[in-house]
Amino acid sequence: MNKAGLFPQRLTDARGFDIALAMLEGFNRHYRLFRQTAAAAKGRFERADWHGQQRAQRERIAFYDQRVDEAAERLQTEFQAASLPMDVWHQVKLHYIGLLTNHHQPECAETFFNSVTTKILHRSYFRNDFIFVRPAISTEYIEIEESDSLPTYRAYYPTPDTLHATFARIVEDFGLEVPFVDLAGDIGQVIAAIRAEFGELTIRPNFQVQVLSSLFFRNKGAYVVGKIINGFQEIPFSLPILHAESPSGGDSLGLVIDAVLFGEDEMLLLFSFARAYFMVEMEMPSSYVQFLRSMMPKKPRSELYSAIGLQKQGKNLFYRDYLAHLRHSTDRFRIAPGIKGMVMLVFDLPSFPYVFKVIKDFYPPQKDTTRELIKSKYLLVKQHDRVGRMADTLEYSKVAFALSRFEPELVAELEEFCPSLLERDGDTLVIRHVYIERRMIPLNIYLHNATKDQIARAVIEYGNAIKDLVAANIFPGDMLWKNFGVTRHGKVVFYDYDEIEYLTDCNFRRVPKPRNEEEEMSGEIWYHVAPKDVFPETFEPFLLGNPSVREVFMKHHADLLDAAFWDGHKQRILAGHVLDVFPYDPHKRFRRALPAPAAA
Repeated sequence: MNKAGLFPQRLTDARGFDIALAMLEGFNRHYRLFRQTAAAAKGRFERADWHGQQRAQRERIAFYDQRVDEAAERLQTEFQAASLPMDVWHQVKLHYIGLLTNHHQPECAETFFNSVTTKILHRSYFRNDFIFVRPAISTEYIEIEESDSLPTYRAYYPTPDTLHATFARIVEDFGLEVPFVDLAGDIGQVIAAIRAEFGELTIRPNFQVQVLSSLFFRNKGAYVVGKIINGFQEIPFSLPILHAESPSGGDSLGLVIDAVLFGEDEMLLLFSFARAYFMVEMEMPSSYVQFLRSMMPKKPRSELYSAIGLQKQGKNLFYRDYLAHLRHSTDRFRIAPGIKGMVMLVFDLPSFPYVFKVIKDFYPPQKDTTRELIKSKYLLVKQHDRVGRMADTLEYSKVAFALSRFEPELVAELEEFCPSLLERDGDTLVIRHVYIERRMIPLNIYLHNATKDQIARAVIEYGNAIKDLVAANIFPGDMLWKNFGVTRHGKVVFYDYDEIEYLTDCNFRRVPKPRNEEEEMSGEIWYHVAPKDVFPETFEPFLLGNPSVREVFMKHHADLLDAAFWDGHKQRILAGHVLDVFPYDPHKRFRRALPAPAAA
């Protein structure tokens, strides 16, 4: 072939490389800002800047989409990317793979490539060979050759005599600038808890403590995360570090280790899908996920990536897991069991532990809402501290389903209630917008089939769930049992978000006393009700028809029927107080005598 015949290929290669480089620059900017926000969490924790921590959590959620939009706009402006031929896009992907060879976040950079590419190209145009359907760059042993970066974890080698000193050094190595009230005493309680949990350890030659190099920040806590290795035994653990607040006010007396958490189950609760994402400063996230997976092998990698703040990577891995499940299953999507919702159509695949939620096109008169308002409520939950009581949601656009995997009744329901969101493409049904959540047992169904003891525990948990939401400045709106679910750990979690409000936006009132006999006998509401007015005493007829439920509820949570309870929390939040909601049982907390505040 002559030189003239090669020239167009050289142009294609050069343009493909320039586009790939621009795409990677967009991702690198994203991850740099992501790391800076996580690194700044340490200073916010030290200053007890809880409102700043919450604000940073909210703002970080939007970082990824902002950088994707910036990258897509740049590619359109500089390269007219949407009109490029297929051979250019093939070259872009090949060059991008080359640029990732020594990258420290290649899996996240591949996901960023997918996001930008699918934003630019129409669904009917791009093909799977344009994007990363599966990883092209391995993340195994990614840090072995990196001598200049902070290792993912530190290893400590205590003896029975130096166990106390070793745990003190573990905490001191994080370099927190606020002093501890009594670090030696706290470590003594940690060692005592270890011995109470496991007895006297027979020390094996490989005895060591491995601790991830960065603290995990969330809400008002900083968490040491690691594991004790002894012979064939690996014991995951976490040390929550908090500010000890003065009993006379919110001033910090210093830091304390509040508890020690042991074992996979307690780690699963700490990293629950119903909690906000951690702030973690890390250079190689895949190494962190690998370490965490060794502690929680039952936890999907997708949920671990989300837990450390990389929710878009978690979303990508979830979708890959979903496609793999479809390939190895034969059951069909169906209308989800339970009471049908008025604003959401919910369906599931029996063999897959998640539910799919689609916003309906129209709603009954009592639901004064819109699609945009419902989406804003789900975004609020995504950005808020979910305090272990609100399920995380994965939001997808233009999801293609094989019609052969749908029950006819489900297709009919979708066509009746959600026609604007459907697009048929041959044997494929495309749903333009869908939320996906982990499946739980609806609380109303659980109570119907429960023993007396199970009813008692579930009702207590239900009330605790509402009180945790209140502490997080959330009024759930519709508090019916059907809007809550029970997890495999027995936790009660809220999952119906179309009526939630900030607690501080609500006006909690008592029902006025009737002024005359006509008002007293009226079957209609005879007093004025503003849009954000809430009358807690009116919850009773809807919630407490079952005598067994009523007995437990009134014993433990009767205050939820009193407007004063709700208004009291509202006033504390308005005064700037950030309440503690712990991801572990209160009985785990260490007991200590704090020094009295100094005299003024």
